[in-house]
Amino acid sequence: MERIIKYLLRFIFLTFVASIGWGIPISLGISSGKREAGIWQNPPDTINQPDTTNLLYPFSEDENPYSEPLSNGLYLTDPSNIKSDVQYDPRSNEYEFTRKIGTFNYRNPVSLNFGDYQEYDLQHSLRNYWHDRSRTYSGVGRKGIIPQIYIGGEAFDRIFGGNTIDIRPQGSAELTFGVTSNRRDDPALDVRQRRSTNFDFNQKIQMSVMAKIGDKIEFNTNYNTEATFDFENKLKLKYEGKEDEIIKLIEAGDVTLPLNSTLITGSQSLFGIKTQLQFGRTTITSVFSQQKSQVQNITVQGGAQTEKFVFKSLDYEDNKHFFISQYFRDHYDAALQKLPIVSSNINITKIEVWVTNIGAAVTENRNVVAFMDLGEYNPFNRTILPIANNVFPSNQSNNLLQSLDTAKIRNINTVTEYLTGPRKGFISGRDFEKVENARKLNATEFSFNSKLGFISLNTSLNTDQVLSVAYQYTVIGEESIYQVGEFSDQGITTPNCLMVKLLKSTALSTRIPLWKLMMKNVYSIGAYQVNKEDFILNILYAGNANGVPTGYLTEGPEEVIGVPLIRVMNFDNLDPQLNPPHDGMFDFLDN
Repeated sequence: MERIIKYLLRFIFLTFVASIGWGIPISLGISSGKREAGIWQNPPDTINQPDTTNLLYPFSEDENPYSEPLSNGLYLTDPSNIKSDVQYDPRSNEYEFTRKIGTFNYRNPVSLNFGDYQEYDLQHSLRNYWHDRSRTYSGVGRKGIIPQIYIGGEAFDRIFGGNTIDIRPQGSAELTFGVTSNRRDDPALDVRQRRSTNFDFNQKIQMSVMAKIGDKIEFNTNYNTEATFDFENKLKLKYEGKEDEIIKLIEAGDVTLPLNSTLITGSQSLFGIKTQLQFGRTTITSVFSQQKSQVQNITVQGGAQTEKFVFKSLDYEDNKHFFISQYFRDHYDAALQKLPIVSSNINITKIEVWVTNIGAAVTENRNVVAFMDLGEYNPFNRTILPIANNVFPSNQSNNLLQSLDTAKIRNINTVTEYLTGPRKGFISGRDFEKVENARKLNATEFSFNSKLGFISLNTSLNTDQVLSVAYQYTVIGEESIYQVGEFSDQGITTPNCLMVKLLKSTALSTRIPLWKLMMKNVYSIGAYQVNKEDFILNILYAGNANGVPTGYLTEGPEEVIGVPLIRVMNFDNLDPQLNPPHDGMFDFLDN
């Protein structure tokens, strides 16, 4: 049926071309014949029959079942239900070629004697051979999108152990790009702030490449953007020499150094260069690399995990813990003199924390102007004067707020020009920071000590982020409520700016008081629910003359020589019942 449809399509096509292009009628004739004694002959009635088509390029229908089927733009390939077969007849010593659709002979069977079949089989084998060779060199039929490259020459073969370059990439790459637009019909917001538009860009790549140059050089790489660890992405270049060569192996990228010893174990997840050379019976293996993994031993004792940790004094958590005023920093040591009792008469009752928003706009976004000297009795800027008897941090500790033009401060577009102008002379990044659409942290994103006056963020801030606060507190024995900065619920509507206390600016300088507000005495040991009974802390000093870390000083003032450093640094003042005097162990105080 499919063959008949093909004939009809050809007939319609030729008739249309003839009638439009040449205006000549066309007739399509179909003939049949058979093969005898190796010669294909037409039937007697079709021999020397005149051509009535008058086509410049006439079509021919070859019914020879063992001929190569034509396949191009005009000659379609045979459908899959047409099967070609050849069978040997021992009685006639001939080979019979058949083409069938199921059990129906699609073409008349054709017979070949033994000599003709040998000639046909030879030509068929040669044709298939050259066809496979051409597909090999052109890359057609190979798996992958990059064909195999052949480079001739004896020198290339001797160096790389072959003349082919084979590159086989595989994997997938997915790119997502969109725009997210949110609109809030909130009358309290400015019209420009009711709609926020952000780009949504995401990529997902899972790729592996295997390349070979000859038989000696091999390149392998795996890259996955969703890998949990960096060491899962592998990159390796390998050169492997022959048995009689000095250079046995050269590896670059991800290498390993296995050792056949139980005393000294080899290293894994190394990134560098590894060479293996052989001089007679001597084999030399060398590695120059960087270790990308860590070995950690975990000991479980009594249902709890025990672990040793070591860190240096410079490994404190930066950009995470801050005093909210210079007053609390100056009185920090005095408040801890009588531990476990905190000697502080201050109780912070309300606090708001603002940071630079680095993501999409949220519900708690406001424009803020943060001042470094706000609430400071001893301001750094000499143009700001303290107000007598207002020692505790408050908006009335100095005349900063009284000297500002409130109308210009509220406008986010003119505040920078006003503060940096000749009238005020403030420096952006030092005296103040303007943050547009700052984000208010939730109560679960930070914690604060109401007695000692410091906050701890759950995540560290980036260097380009600004941190500011507004807070209220009371003093024991006084009825007054002290406040530093302005709160978002005090009637200052959007988009007017809030004036708050600056704790961290975008400019890093050790010469301004902001550097002192960042706490540098908080360390993370990477553990939770630490058991007080089994916790041991030792402090060692490695700067002495003998170079051996010791728990005491061998030089300096007489009152500290030979005294354990844990006592010198005021970490040992109580016994296990949290009563004086010291007991030689670290004073573990929970919260």
